[in-house]
Amino acid sequence: MSASKGIRGDMTVGSPMRLILAFSIPLLLGNVLQQMYNMVDSIVVGNYVGTTALAAVGTGAPIIYMMVALFMGIGNGAAVIISQYFGAGNLKKVSETVDTIYTTAMIGALPVTLLGIIFSGPLLRLINTPDNAFSDARLYMVIIFIGTIFSLGYNLNSAIMQSLGDSRTPLLLLAIACVLNVVLDLWFVISFRWGVAGVAIATILAQAISWISGIFLINRKYPYIHINLLKFFFDRELFRKIIKLGLPNGLQQMLFSVGTLALQSLVNGYGSDFMAGFSGANKIDMFAFFPAQSFGMALTTYVGQNIGAGKMHRVKEGLRATMVMSVLCGIGAMALVLVYGPNMMRLFSQEAAVIEAGMDYLRPVMYCYLLFAVMNTVLSVLRGAGDMVFPMITSLLSLWIIRLPMAYLLAYFFGKEYLFFSFGAGWLIGMVMAISYYFSGRWKKKAVVSQQVEEELQEKYE
Repeated sequence: MSASKGIRGDMTVGSPMRLILAFSIPLLLGNVLQQMYNMVDSIVVGNYVGTTALAAVGTGAPIIYMMVALFMGIGNGAAVIISQYFGAGNLKKVSETVDTIYTTAMIGALPVTLLGIIFSGPLLRLINTPDNAFSDARLYMVIIFIGTIFSLGYNLNSAIMQSLGDSRTPLLLLAIACVLNVVLDLWFVISFRWGVAGVAIATILAQAISWISGIFLINRKYPYIHINLLKFFFDRELFRKIIKLGLPNGLQQMLFSVGTLALQSLVNGYGSDFMAGFSGANKIDMFAFFPAQSFGMALTTYVGQNIGAGKMHRVKEGLRATMVMSVLCGIGAMALVLVYGPNMMRLFSQEAAVIEAGMDYLRPVMYCYLLFAVMNTVLSVLRGAGDMVFPMITSLLSLWIIRLPMAYLLAYFFGKEYLFFSFGAGWLIGMVMAISYYFSGRWKKKAVVSQQVEEELQEKYE
């Protein structure tokens, strides 16, 4: 019997739908809090500083994500390994994987910080940031990059706990960060009148406090894990496995961010109002996508644990359950955003041009939501199985070959109001590729952890 059986977070026994739903609810609430965390910045800036500042915060965010995406992806690769070792019952390897990825993150944070500060200005120029928003956007980015270590650690803690089947503690930590961010945003922007700088400082302080709290809770909750920022541990073989899984995921996220910047460059060419509308609508559409994304994240952990435990038959059951929940929630989200979208946009700005620009984005994206829901569910199975390469190829192909060229073509021939129909075309191709690959069965051979090997290793520890 594997060592993880009976430990809280085990997803290898019980109803797949119940397990995935129970795991997803804290993730969903966490995603909502995370988006509220980000929305507060935009709402406060848009209402108390101005449309130009709102555009500055919105245009800087994709660049920031691009710079940290590689390490975030590597962290996700480590999470898959942790979930498979946990499913196999090898808690010693779980601890060593956590220590190895933490050491990697601590060392890697410094070059990301320096590169982000140095290249923030040139990258903003590269994506056609208007002069009236440039200085605020650069100031926001520099401050956020100074806090890179807090962001990496904060997200790494969540990935570790979720891979162990715990989605509640990350929700608690996110709630702490969200409340702190709201309070500090209002204090720094309204009382101190620090503008965009106040929003950025509030963000990194909230993440720092949540990160340190997370380390304390992980060490207390999981006796087989001991995170110590002053003591480095590095296992070369584990690192090789982490890179093998995490590098494709990190490159996918990084290149996806570059694609987002290319789209942002197109949007920026239409002025501050269109930029502000796009920024606000991005915050809204994330709420609609959260159910499918949360179910997908839960499914990835579920698949990882069950493959580690050698229970391949449960993977198909989990896929079916997740697909049903994602589609049903997607229909509700589509209806809500399409009907109440203009009212939601008024949270960010009262200007008619900004509201209409936001709806130019939301309408076509929502019409194609179900394509994304299906594609995301299938790709989540592949990631949980340890197959990171095909999801990377699928995502990048749907973005670079389909979505981006179509966006520029639609904008050129029909006007900026139509460019966002390109999202649906990309998701359609991605969905077809994902389903075809799933039925090929090749992903089943990608597991990092062999149950037979792990049982043999476990005997040595017992």
